[in-house]
Amino acid sequence: VIDKGKYMNIKDKISKVKCFLLDLDGTVYLDGDLIGDMKNTLNKIRKSGRKIVYLTNNSSKSLDDYIVRLKNIGIWEEGDVMYSSAVAAYEYINTYHKGKSVYVLGTESLKRELKAQGVNVVEDSADIMLLGYDTELTYDKLCKACLCLRNGALYVATHPDVNCPGKVIPLPDAGSFMKLIESSVGRLPDVICGKPEKNMGDLIMDRFGLKGEEIIMVGDRLYTDIKFGINSGFNTLLVLSGETDMTMYNESGLNVTLILDSLNDIGEYL
Repeated sequence: VIDKGKYMNIKDKISKVKCFLLDLDGTVYLDGDLIGDMKNTLNKIRKSGRKIVYLTNNSSKSLDDYIVRLKNIGIWEEGDVMYSSAVAAYEYINTYHKGKSVYVLGTESLKRELKAQGVNVVEDSADIMLLGYDTELTYDKLCKACLCLRNGALYVATHPDVNCPGKVIPLPDAGSFMKLIESSVGRLPDVICGKPEKNMGDLIMDRFGLKGEEIIMVGDRLYTDIKFGINSGFNTLLVLSGETDMTMYNESGLNVTLILDSLNDIGEYL
């Protein structure tokens, strides 16, 4: 039985939304395969007058890499925006530690992105050790990162996700690397730049001139996507197409604006 009052309350909240922040893995696609009729769903959101901002914690790729990927799978349109934890990381470093040397435990694509934004990326001892989602991880890189931390480097992470959604099984993400490093060095990050930290939400509101109630965060992960939306004062839409099921949600103690099997079910609320 549908609670009519609750339904109308949700409709009223979403009527005020001007921007959809969309997580990618587990929300829009899984391992690059679109979830259901996602192209049509995204077009419905655009036609309703809302802005689409693709927001990912995955720092293994540059913004250009992501945009090319989204174009290739047919879901990038003029006016869409791409934002990642890597952007939040270089904005943090350039704001608070401009010119400091940075050792990056991350992909070559992430390093290129940082260098293009003026970050002083080095290949050995550094003032800052930046941990990203390194899908090109080697033992040598891991040892250099740990040495930086033992020598007192500031420890910054792009994001804390333990796993990245995969078609068959979840894949170890930056949060898993954190546990490995903690076992060796005894340190956790001093700063986390991406979801669920509120500073990324503040940057997004400033960039688009929006209030919290005018934004909805859509994602499949409770303690990154949803917690980020709650921390930032946004509306939240939990989709069950990725990491989270209803049992996990019920045990979390979190309160979301709306829960759907997938983003494809959003039409009746637009």
